[in-house]
Amino acid sequence: MAAVGSGGSIATAGPGAVSAGALEPGATTAGNVKHLVLFLHEAVLVQYMDTLKLAVPSLIYTLQNNLQYVAISNLPAATFQVTYQLKILTTALFSVLMLNRSLSRLQWASLLLLFTGVAIVQAQQAGSGGPRPLDQNPGVGLAAVVASCLSSGFAGVYFEKILKGSSGSVWLRNLQLGLFGTALGLVGLWWTEGTAVARRGFFFGYTPAVWGVVLNQAFGGLLVAVVVKYADNILKGFATSLSIVLSTVASIRLFGFHVDPLFALGAGLVIGAVYLYSLPRGAAKAIASASAPTSGPCTHQQPPGQPPPPQLSSHHGDLSTEPFLPKSVLVK
Repeated sequence: MAAVGSGGSIATAGPGAVSAGALEPGATTAGNVKHLVLFLHEAVLVQYMDTLKLAVPSLIYTLQNNLQYVAISNLPAATFQVTYQLKILTTALFSVLMLNRSLSRLQWASLLLLFTGVAIVQAQQAGSGGPRPLDQNPGVGLAAVVASCLSSGFAGVYFEKILKGSSGSVWLRNLQLGLFGTALGLVGLWWTEGTAVARRGFFFGYTPAVWGVVLNQAFGGLLVAVVVKYADNILKGFATSLSIVLSTVASIRLFGFHVDPLFALGAGLVIGAVYLYSLPRGAAKAIASASAPTSGPCTHQQPPGQPPPPQLSSHHGDLSTEPFLPKSVLVK
């Protein structure tokens, strides 16, 4: 089982590096291996101080990946999927603290709604008196999810700050991130299961199910990069909502998970919060103005023969399509 965890740890930083490299080749050109090697030597080894900046988020991503294994081992899949949406809250808070971003009232309300929904789901989980399969410990699972969400939010915002504070491309930064993630994963594997790996081999325990998990993680990294490049926050919000629904349906079919009204209420609040949080600024302003009471006359009589006054737009530039917070590169 340790081999599975360590393999997943390496894959956490790896998919982002592969996908970003495929989408943004940066300063290198296809087919020129010599220039590629020289470029990597200069960017990674010669400018080593710049490379060392990626050690912090890489360590956090590796820790986050292993925390997810602990969480999913102690929580039902549907409960884990709903609770893990707290990463939206932690990412928003770290964005405010570290990047000096401002949140709208609707966005704060959606984060409060998200926290309420997760709290209801956890209350349902604690109050259910049914047997827990595989000796699951909900307390350990909840602690692992919260720690994973905190690490995800901090690492994503820290990585974004590095990207915006330097001239390095996304491709280069993800390559550096993947190098550190692979090294840290191998160190963790040697520290915990070094003797067993030396005796049985590195790929001992890699069953078809384990390979399926590894490939799923890699494919998920590719999809995240595609969403970041081609989609927007609304589609990402719909995808998140769909993942909660699919996780719940799969848990019912595979593990006999029981959906009661309390869980349905909490999951519904989380899905609604994700949708509201993903709204573009223009749509959010429209919702806020529609719900706000109007005072005074809303129309003005124009004297005959006078041209109508110029209409003042409430949006500037492309605010109608600008998401509240830019999409983070590696937040999954």
